[in-house]
Amino acid sequence: MSEESRASRVVREALESGRPIVYVRSPEEERVSRIIAEVAQRMDSGTPAKVWTWTLTEGLRHDACPMESGTGSPRAALDYIASHTEPGIFHLKDFHEPLRDSAEIRRRLRDLSVILRDQHRFVIITSPVRSIPEEVERSLLFIELRTPDVVELATVMREEGRDTDEETVAQLAPTLQGLTHEEARYAVRRALVAKGRLGTESLPELLEEKRLLVNRSGVIEFISDGPRMGDLGGLEGLKKWLLERRKLFQMRDQISSEIVPKGVLLMGIPGCGKSLCVKATAAYFQLPLYRADMSAIFSGRFGKPDGVFVEACRMMEDLAPAILWFDEIEMGITSTESSGEQGRIFAFFLTWMQEKTKGLFVAATANRIDLLPAEMIRKGRFDEVFFVDLPTDEERLEIYRIHLTRRGVDADKCDLDQLTEFTKGWTGAEIEQCVVSAITRARLEDREVTGRDLLNVAVKTVPLSRTMHEQINHIRSWAFDRAIRASPKQALK
Repeated sequence: MSEESRASRVVREALESGRPIVYVRSPEEERVSRIIAEVAQRMDSGTPAKVWTWTLTEGLRHDACPMESGTGSPRAALDYIASHTEPGIFHLKDFHEPLRDSAEIRRRLRDLSVILRDQHRFVIITSPVRSIPEEVERSLLFIELRTPDVVELATVMREEGRDTDEETVAQLAPTLQGLTHEEARYAVRRALVAKGRLGTESLPELLEEKRLLVNRSGVIEFISDGPRMGDLGGLEGLKKWLLERRKLFQMRDQISSEIVPKGVLLMGIPGCGKSLCVKATAAYFQLPLYRADMSAIFSGRFGKPDGVFVEACRMMEDLAPAILWFDEIEMGITSTESSGEQGRIFAFFLTWMQEKTKGLFVAATANRIDLLPAEMIRKGRFDEVFFVDLPTDEERLEIYRIHLTRRGVDADKCDLDQLTEFTKGWTGAEIEQCVVSAITRARLEDREVTGRDLLNVAVKTVPLSRTMHEQINHIRSWAFDRAIRASPKQALK
């Protein structure tokens, strides 16, 4: 028999423990029916159990057989189950409606919890919502199905891409995690239409379905087409750390969860490449990147912020393996001393960071880390806190070369060394704008850009380190002995 899925195992173990009534919450009715059929085959009872299905429109029936006479009403269906003598699983679809509206049905269901005990007959109520009256709450077991795991998703890929080899299935199935059974099926079909077959080249089409899913939430954004590590100038200390942690993250299923990387917190001066580094990390780890929009969470458009935040984090666990990016985290998640919603979000976040699934890597950026409480930055939440300082002389020249090359300019034809003194204290963002301005001027004059163009822009620019001198010094002094430097040496004395 094929490998058992997580959902099948949960339901089977509930029945084999002797629970006569189980309530399964899931919007995926067809998937639940498949799971119940699989459980019936795997039940430890010698022979497969029969599966009966009840709906308000078609009554109680087994497989494709006609409806059992007189079982159209909810009460009649329960009476039939009570009088039935053979082992079986009775799947009651959308039974939360009669359960909620009728005291008679609630009473009869409580009777069934006693009648079916140790009789190898089980009732499984399925519904897209949780609606369990207080009277019957202790008479049943509630199970909330998460999205399909890799085992179920691999089955979808085999069914849709019949000629796909097992190596490709094993490689691509994890990319569908977080999608429902039907969403995964449509994603595979999208890839087949675009490429004609499933392979590594199908990855963009498979991830497109994920993008549509998270964008529907309104508070999580899928970030695509990020830069590579080679597009980052300097930050060698951070790059070395990421190289080591990437290896551990890729081994997460074979090693202890204690040493699987949880995440990294990047603090520093605005414009020095924190956001760019997060995007490059996603490409480096070969994982999809999602950004949590804290302003949308606190807007109230999607419900109470604390509830929306919890739901977003849970959804991201279903989408793992992935990288979740909290941009300017100090503006959205504050101390436990905060009252109301922000305090509840902070308390949840602290626990979640330690208990979340090990396939989710959290990358957070902050401009003012001194606004974050000590509980947030202590070891155990994030693996490391890095300070991204103003670039050194060598790093500034490297950043110039990267931006010139990206725009089709031969950096060797520009005398960059003379820019060292004129750009001391500059951020990477300011260097990029210097390159853009110089190229713009050269194009307007219909000629090639030169080092003189760069120098002319540089001498007229007042960097942030001068206009915000006191604030930047405060940030740097705070980080001096509290964070590891992303670059090997300090940029500006």
